[in-house]
Amino acid sequence: MTAITHSELSAATWRTVSLATLATWLGGSFVLDAVLMPTLSSAGMMTQPGFASAGYSLFWVFNHLEMLCAALILTSLLVMQNAGSRLARWVIPAALGLLAITMIDTYSLTPLMSALGLQLDFFASATPMPAEMNQLHAGYWLLEVLKFALGSAVLISSYRSIGNKSDLA
Repeated sequence: MTAITHSELSAATWRTVSLATLATWLGGSFVLDAVLMPTLSSAGMMTQPGFASAGYSLFWVFNHLEMLCAALILTSLLVMQNAGSRLARWVIPAALGLLAITMIDTYSLTPLMSALGLQLDFFASATPMPAEMNQLHAGYWLLEVLKFALGSAVLISSYRSIGNKSDLA
């Protein structure tokens, strides 16, 4: 903690880190959720027998990048607060919520959804999607909406606080 407390980087630099990370993360999530997955679904790739393992590989990488982004955002906000920046009281809990969402996605939803979608009978032509998968998809989309809401709120709050004179040191 001493290294971060006595860092040469100013609060303005850490704000830039948090803004850039949030914007990149939310943009990447939007592309994945609104472009890539619907395209794969409309192309019929989600009905292919090997899609569960390919999807798991894709989401494994993306979820771990999301955790890295959430941790970097939380770190930058904590450093800014420690440096004397005036942050809204809800910003740190919101960043903790973002980290919690990424951990739920990474360690709970993605493995469960991949396990349900994995086809173990290689001789069967096609198996219908299990009913539990719809519940997991609903949970995933609920977490995604919450992630976009929290991330956008933190992004807007951080952007609006740019003009604070105490943050320029």
